[in-house]
Formats: sequence, structure tokens, C-alpha cells
Amino acid sequence: MISRLKRVFSFYPRQFWILSGVMMLAWTFHNMIMPFMLIYAGERLDQPLTALAGLFTIYAIAGVVTTFFGGSIADFIGRKGVIVVSFVVCASSWLLLLAADSMPMFIAFMALNGATTPLYRLAADAMMADLVPAQDRIDAYSILRMGNNLGVAIGPAIGGFVAAVSYNISFIISGTGMLLCTLLALLFFTETVPQRTDQQKQETRPAGGYLQILKDRDFLSIIGAFSLNRVSSSTIWLMLGAYANVNFGISEELYGFIPTTNALMVIFFQVLTTRWVKRHNPGWMMTLGAAFYGLALIGIAFGKGFWAFWLGMVIATIGEMILVPTSTTTVAALAPEDMRGRYMSVYTLTNGFGQGVGPLLGGMLSDLFFPAATWLGGGFIGLAGAAAFMGQHLRKRKSMRGDVLKPQV
Repeated sequence: MISRLKRVFSFYPRQFWILSGVMMLAWTFHNMIMPFMLIYAGERLDQPLTALAGLFTIYAIAGVVTTFFGGSIADFIGRKGVIVVSFVVCASSWLLLLAADSMPMFIAFMALNGATTPLYRLAADAMMADLVPAQDRIDAYSILRMGNNLGVAIGPAIGGFVAAVSYNISFIISGTGMLLCTLLALLFFTETVPQRTDQQKQETRPAGGYLQILKDRDFLSIIGAFSLNRVSSSTIWLMLGAYANVNFGISEELYGFIPTTNALMVIFFQVLTTRWVKRHNPGWMMTLGAAFYGLALIGIAFGKGFWAFWLGMVIATIGEMILVPTSTTTVAALAPEDMRGRYMSVYTLTNGFGQGVGPLLGGMLSDLFFPAATWLGGGFIGLAGAAAFMGQHLRKRKSMRGDVLKPQV
């Protein structure tokens, strides 16, 4: 076992492991707060659920704007600079949210946090693609996700207990923790952006290159399907804690074990899942993973307590382990070397879309109909994402068959 671990460790560059460790810490500090943000905002603000969920729409819109430019900036000036700056501003936003006591302040500081959180993630994904050859990326992204999910396990588990004592302490730990990530990135990251010729540098502009992406039909089809999936994913991650707390009296301490279960499953089963996924067509695997998400949310709609919600998270996690590394690897393979940052930025935009639409739609369905309508709506959108992945795969396979059957001139 030890010799095998040594072989795995030596197989990837040193910076791969440093990047994975720093991102694990970033996810830990982020998830000390985010799963409980709706509860915190509800305690500080006397607003209906739709208005509170609207904060996540503001969060997402800010992320969409900065992510659009962030990818090209990561290609233009480098991955490290984007990661460092976004860490600093994200840390500031957590500390500023500590003082927020009105809706305008929440909107401003949530927007600041939303504007920066996607940037270090897309830059990290692009850096990973720079460091690892194409044939090894699905395993590398799986390892990166294992580290991220270790952070997801530690963050809510600690955050739930800390929040029960004082949300102030949670925000302080998250803010100072992100500053620690900044220091580690400054000291240990080296730039990985591919070298360009003088002519390529002149042709590259910070906001350029997206017209070419809009012509990539396969990529856009995957992005559309993944966007629907992110609506379901964001609904379960951002709304389940408040739903369980308000409707079933499940405390923050107890709820923290639900996202921790997600993380532990990824840590222990992601590698085995990836080995199985690699033996099958990526299109079918993305379809299957997205379907698990939809079924999980529909199951939560009929759940009546902790164990039902826990089971819903388990089912969603199976989908996550199949879908996310496969989709990330597929996007990295489609991206030209000098446009990885931009492709990853558009891919990351799906998170912003999901975070903007999922909680807002869920809040509206709950306020207009009944609380469980949140999960029925999110579940059907998740199944629509699975159907979109299937449609994209079948179109591509039909197109490839047509190319083979064309008469050769």
C-alpha cells in the first residue's frame, strides 16, 4: 500500500499536490459558512424565503460577470495571479458579511463573494489542465475533487458546531483561512500558463476569444445540459439546510453531517467510481450522473426527516462522482491549449447559473405552493439535464456515423 501511494504521489508534478492541498483548504473555509448562509440571513433579516434566496441570485450574477472575463484574464496574465487576487477579495467579503445587518449590505457583500469565488476555481481547473497530460486528466481531476470534498466534509462539520455557538466566529475563521490560502499560493505556486509567441500575445485580449467558443457546438451542448444540472445541485446545497431546519427542526449541528456524508463518499469512493466510468462512453456517463441528481431531489420532496434527506444526498453524490470529473475532463479535452482558461470560465459559469436560478426558483415554488414543491421543481429540472446530455450524445454519435458514411472524394 505504501509503495503504491508513493507511485501515485511521484506520478504527478509537485505543484499538482500543492494546488490540491490549497484548494482543499479553500473549500473547507468556504463551506464552514455557505451551507448555513440562508439560515444566518434569515436570522439577521426579516424577509420571506424568496427574498432571502434572491441573495444567491445576486451572488450568482456577480460570479457570471467576473467569470466571463476571468477565464480570458487567466489565459492572458496567468493562473496564479487570478487565484491570489480572488483569495484576497473573497477573504474580505467573509469578514465584511460579519458586519452586515441590512438587505443592502447583504446584497453588496454577497455580490463581492460571488464575484471572486468562481475565479480561483476556474483558474485552478485551468492550472490542472496545464500540469497534467490529457490522457491522465480524469484521474487528476478526481484526485483534485477528493481534496475539495475533504474540505466539504471538514467545513460543514466544523461550521455547524461553530455556528451553533456563534456565527461571528465562523465568519472570522473563514476570512482568515482564505488569507492563509493566499499566502500559500504566493509562496508555493509557480505560473503554468502555456508560453505564447509575440504574435499570439498581440492577438490575445483579456475579453477576447469567446466568439470561437460560441462556434463549438459540442461544448455549448454540454454547457447547456450541465447548467440544468447545476440548478438541481445548487438547490440541494443551498436550500436543504434551511428547509430541514424550518420545516423539520433539524439543527445546524445535525444537518452538518449531511454534506459531510457527501464529502466522505467522494473521498472513499471517487477513485473506484472513476475507474468504472473510464470504461464507458463519457456521454452516457454524464447522462447517468445527471439523472441521479434529479431522482435525489424528487426523493427529498417526499422525505420527512434527517435520514430521508441524508439518503437524498447519498443519491446526489453518486451522480456527482460520475458527472463532475467526466464533464470537467471532457471540457478540458475540447479546449484549445491557449484557450483553456476561457473554456473553463464558461464551464464555471454553469455554477453561477445554477446558484442564481436554483434557490430563487426553489424559494418561489415554496412561497407560491408548498415547501416540497422546491424539490419537485428542482428534480424535474435535473432530469431535463439528463435528457439534454443524452440528446447531445446521440446527436454527436449520429454526426460521427454520418461522417464515416460520406463518400470519399
